[in-house]
Amino acid sequence: MEKTDEVDRLFFELANKSRLDILRLLQTENLKMQEIARRLDLTATEAFRQLERLSAASLVQRQPDGSYTLTQYGKLELHFASVMEFGLKNKQYFLNHDVWRLPQQFVNRISELSQATLNMGLLETTTKSSHMIGEAKKYMWGISAEPLPQPFDAIASQIPKGVEYKILSPQPPIKLPNLENRTLTGSPVILALIEKEASLCFRFVDGRVDYASFIGNDPAFLNWVKDLFLYYWEKGKRA
Repeated sequence: MEKTDEVDRLFFELANKSRLDILRLLQTENLKMQEIARRLDLTATEAFRQLERLSAASLVQRQPDGSYTLTQYGKLELHFASVMEFGLKNKQYFLNHDVWRLPQQFVNRISELSQATLNMGLLETTTKSSHMIGEAKKYMWGISAEPLPQPFDAIASQIPKGVEYKILSPQPPIKLPNLENRTLTGSPVILALIEKEASLCFRFVDGRVDYASFIGNDPAFLNWVKDLFLYYWEKGKRA
């Protein structure tokens, strides 16, 4: 079989809703055919037929106890299906926004943003970021596309005591109580992160700043945003 034929067949198997639902179901636990049929509201005949197709494609395998499990190959392909699903869900947004300025390792993990909510309003994003300052208990980290507003003392007064506050911005580093600032220009994202929530904005394709943001508290989303901040924090210019 030609390589292109194999790819076409894989896409065909993943394109069916029932088969994709079965793969997602088996992502968390092994299940027998009858239980799969019950949870997905399929007939036993339909569940059996779909499991046979997935088994023939090496995406699932039947265990000695009769339950089905994802193969290691199936887990890998389901991961990439999640990336495509996330892109499709936000197709209109990604037609106009640039993720390719990110380091490749973060593009590869883009589906970790899937549980966040996309908010298109500037006011909502700004309000959320301001609210997060007061909600922070341990830390608040951020990447800004603009210099910090003056007077700087007013910024420091808003920071709760004991909260680690770090920000990357285009201006030279400044020294303030409770605030550590490093210089970073041309960041592909704007973000705000506290221990329980984060907001994330991508730039338009032409480089303009946009404050439409992904906002969420899902652990995978928080880890992605945190890792991205730390990546750029190490590249920021110190005082």
